Amino acid sequence: MESGKTSCCAASRNQHNHKTVTMTDNQIITRGKALKEDMIYIPGGNFMMGTNSNEGFPADGEGPIRKVNLAPYYIDSAVVTNAQFAEFVEATGYKTEAERFGWSFVFRSFLTPDTAAKVTQVVRGTPWWCMVEEAYWHQPEGPDSSIEGRMDHPVVHVSWNDASAYADWTGKRLPTEAEWEFAARGGLEQKMYPWGDELTPEGQHYCNIWQGTFPKTNAKEDGYFGTAPATSFPANGYGLYNVSGNVWEWCSDWFSKSIHKRGGRDNPKGPTEGETKVMRGGSYLCHRSYCNRYRVAARSSNTPDSSTGNIGFRCAADDD
Repeated sequence: MESGKTSCCAASRNQHNHKTVTMTDNQIITRGKALKEDMIYIPGGNFMMGTNSNEGFPADGEGPIRKVNLAPYYIDSAVVTNAQFAEFVEATGYKTEAERFGWSFVFRSFLTPDTAAKVTQVVRGTPWWCMVEEAYWHQPEGPDSSIEGRMDHPVVHVSWNDASAYADWTGKRLPTEAEWEFAARGGLEQKMYPWGDELTPEGQHYCNIWQGTFPKTNAKEDGYFGTAPATSFPANGYGLYNVSGNVWEWCSDWFSKSIHKRGGRDNPKGPTEGETKVMRGGSYLCHRSYCNRYRVAARSSNTPDSSTGNIGFRCAADDD
């Protein structure tokens, strides 16, 4: 597979000239110690991280395969939902970066004719990503949309900074990239997906991705066009839902294409600095013909202030 393809999910604020926004007005009061009743305990240990498969993208730094050792930790069974994020916003008055910028990236096919007519900028090279004024987590497709009927769906249009603020409030944190992959593999070793090597075992769909011809036609064979509820499809061997497809998930690490060749092997946390943050898992827009990043070893990244309609997150916590 070609290694130089651009991810369909890479719409980034650094592709456009924009003013920075200040987050200092958001005063986050943490709940204190993380509540772990609804989290999955991961016992830690050794696993083989990454892939050397020709299905992967070497230019993304998916390989080489290396043995990584992790201490025990906790991770959410599912991504943070609209209902959970709404609780955070109500308690803190938090304003997301999409709200502060005044716009976010929305997939063109989701726009109503009225909203589409107002779009003046799209992403060069990936014109299905539109800069939509007043799009944010509570109105994901712009001002004529809402999250009514989607409270159990993943919250989207959250930047890495937004996700970190939520995690801080809950007393949790974002998972490291290694923690995310170990948990996503569900106890399987070097399989392509969290359930094995076959995308649709016995014809059954195990994730929410694009079926059809991207970006024109989605056959919705898995039952969804956009996001699916956070606990859709069977959980993996550790009890995690939707670690392939649905929405990209922010990790704590700065992104590097070469860190795996020279970085540590015990509880790695990535580079100490960088320009973009790691995203894992792929999304409902991924398709093998173009993105193919719903594989468990696949990785991508975006700037910490970027937000789109297919990026969410789940939280982790230390074992203490």
